[in-house]
Amino acid sequence: MSKTETIAVPRLSAKEICVAGVMAAFVFTATLVPQIPIPLGYAHLGDGALFLAVFFCGRRVAIFAGAFGSALADLAGGFPVWILPTLVIKAGMAEIFFRVASKKGEISSLFTKRACFGMAAACLFMTAGYALSGTALYGSLSLGLASVPGLFIKSAVSPLSVSRAGRSAAHVISVEQTGRITI
Repeated sequence: MSKTETIAVPRLSAKEICVAGVMAAFVFTATLVPQIPIPLGYAHLGDGALFLAVFFCGRRVAIFAGAFGSALADLAGGFPVWILPTLVIKAGMAEIFFRVASKKGEISSLFTKRACFGMAAACLFMTAGYALSGTALYGSLSLGLASVPGLFIKSAVSPLSVSRAGRSAAHVISVEQTGRITI
């Protein structure tokens, strides 16, 4: 007779599900609204929103928010063929950013070398993932590689948007915690 083992899978709490939904809407909006055409797709600020979700909400919430917010933006934006690759790539980006940027399970700041390396590693993963997906979807290595320059430009914009938004959000959080406004 074999013994059956059960593995306890931590579930998301009601609060985490609500926060994940709100953050998915944030990622969706940041992905869909400022679309800049690049070969085989579009550049956007959604990756910056994903990085902010990891920083402010944690890994589990951000994986859900980034994957589903971006996939829904692909659906609404007219790129349904990219939904499955996007789910995998954006979940991977959130995981990579968290693993590289966190120390003892927490990201202390978006402005550390560790966080910058995390964003760079996640963006490299995204670039490789979309180039390989483009190759598979369109059956042409040259088409897949044609998206790489645009994806690199998009990758440079994401950390810049995070830097600006992170500084603004950090200022708001500081005001809420201290009750004082500092400029």
